[in-house]
Amino acid sequence: MALYALTAATVMALTLIIRVPIPATTGYLNFGDIAIFLFALLFGGRVGAFAGGIGSALADLVGYPVFAPFTLFIKGAEGFLAGYLASERRVRRDLLGWAAGATAMVAGYFVVETFFFGGVPAASVEVPLNLLQVFSGAAVSIPLAQGLRKAMPAQQIS
Repeated sequence: MALYALTAATVMALTLIIRVPIPATTGYLNFGDIAIFLFALLFGGRVGAFAGGIGSALADLVGYPVFAPFTLFIKGAEGFLAGYLASERRVRRDLLGWAAGATAMVAGYFVVETFFFGGVPAASVEVPLNLLQVFSGAAVSIPLAQGLRKAMPAQQIS
């Protein structure tokens, strides 16, 4: 229980620390994906889903509450897929998990924003920024997860 709470709180904090508003969609650029991917890769799909979904939705409640229910599902799927597919502790599997989670996040927000903002052109504005979020998530979390796995006892990680 403590692990779930700590990971969700960390995702929320990292999401709130750097928030760059996107006026065209009322969304924002953040780097909570770094923590989502890290926790998913280290602790598996259930922790990844909880940390991503709950932590990110709580962050949305602070300033963008209309997105919170969608974020709960989208970021939860991102964390679950990343952790579930990366469970073999190999870089190749980490990349596969990251790619699946990243696709769920970018596609999920694109679909939601298409309906919220009246079409593909408005929703397309956030795609490059969402890609920046997931690529920064991979650039930091995959090497960090690989290093932490070597330092952590095997029974503590998935």
